[in-house]
Amino acid sequence: MDINFIAILVAAFVPVIMGYIWYNPRTFGAIWICEAGLTSEILKKGNLVKIVILTVVFSFIIAFVLQFYTIHQTGALGMIGGNSTDALPSYTAFMADYGTAFRTFKHGALHGFMAGAIFIFPVLAINALFERRSWKYVFINSGYWIVCTTIMGGIVCGWN
Repeated sequence: MDINFIAILVAAFVPVIMGYIWYNPRTFGAIWICEAGLTSEILKKGNLVKIVILTVVFSFIIAFVLQFYTIHQTGALGMIGGNSTDALPSYTAFMADYGTAFRTFKHGALHGFMAGAIFIFPVLAINALFERRSWKYVFINSGYWIVCTTIMGGIVCGWN
């Protein structure tokens, strides 16, 4: 069970691409700008290069963690202390039998969706409640992250 940094890196670009689509004025962008209390002038002041670079960096961290939610074999690796070379023969036999079980895009997407819906949605909703934001704001932002984590989970789990 090795960490696939290429899959994680590819998944890290999903929020950039989805952000361009999701927050575009033709999709949810106009509503989001209004609900967030922003203006196009405020948005133009942002440093787009910095935003994209930091988005990829933070998304890399999210994709790295998503592999532990989506790839069940990491649990077996964790049970032996994380070093497969020190494992008993039973670990090798287990991995020979089940090492690729549930390693599909579809399975990863399911767990990515669950991470977004069960973890990210409540976090964003709590923040929005304290910020006195609307439910439209919550659903636009959490919907974005649910879609992103669904795709990212599929990539990190299914990329063999």
